[in-house]
Amino acid sequence: MRLLDRNGSGEFIFTKDFVSDDETPQYAILSHTWTEGQEVTFKDMKDGTSKSNAGYDKIRFCGQQAERDDLRYFWVDTCCIDKSNSVELQEAINSMFSWYQNAAKCYVYLSDVSATKRNVSDQCTWESDFRASRWFTRGWTLQELLAPISVEFFSREGVRLGNKRTLERLIHEITGIAVPAIRGIPLSQFEADERLFWAKGRQTTRKEDEAYSLLGIFDVYMPLIYGEGRDNALKRLREEIDKSLNNKRKAVSRIQRGSREQAGIREQRPTIDSSMEWLPDNLHSNPSKGNS
Repeated sequence: MRLLDRNGSGEFIFTKDFVSDDETPQYAILSHTWTEGQEVTFKDMKDGTSKSNAGYDKIRFCGQQAERDDLRYFWVDTCCIDKSNSVELQEAINSMFSWYQNAAKCYVYLSDVSATKRNVSDQCTWESDFRASRWFTRGWTLQELLAPISVEFFSREGVRLGNKRTLERLIHEITGIAVPAIRGIPLSQFEADERLFWAKGRQTTRKEDEAYSLLGIFDVYMPLIYGEGRDNALKRLREEIDKSLNNKRKAVSRIQRGSREQAGIREQRPTIDSSMEWLPDNLHSNPSKGNS
């Protein structure tokens, strides 16, 4: 994981690559929606051409807000990952949930929400824009909402609107996500089908990312195969989730059986249903639908 720092001239520069959580300093992290052709890439930062992109404003915002929060370092997905390096990209996607989870602060920049919009009574009316924000429809932002402890929402002007605790009721109404999950209860406490429901209707630019963006939500890992298509990616995700759930159930069964044996009680070994037909219809593989 590489972070952004500010040099003596006030320019943003990359840190070294941190290879373990133990050596990674405290950092802020940005959550946002991408605009095609406007985002700052890793190459732009390296070439010194980043300021010519419209997306640089978001990087500047994140760095300035981090500084206000006494955080020297920050991370932005568009430019801190070298996406031309397939190995780095795969590691980043499989690590993304933990990177957001370990952030000291997560700043949600809502480019389609204005804090200066007012009604006829001269009252600020950002809530309607907030409810309609594109941020709530994207696949990757689900984990960016749930993984971090501290999530703060900002308008396009950089005005703080609140955090996920003060806005939890509104977020629940928009997303259908259970309030305890928004508050940070471990996601393993929620049934798999409920977690899948949270992702229903969310969209990703690349079809396979509908599956890859859920890896952290289910605490599973798998290789990324861009080009395999949405259905194949979701099928592999389902297999990894089933495997994880079955392993956990077997572990619980062994613990319970051991406790009973210690107490001198014999029991029949339980059978585990391996079919796990809990995925909603829209997440089952259906070759006739293609990748649309």
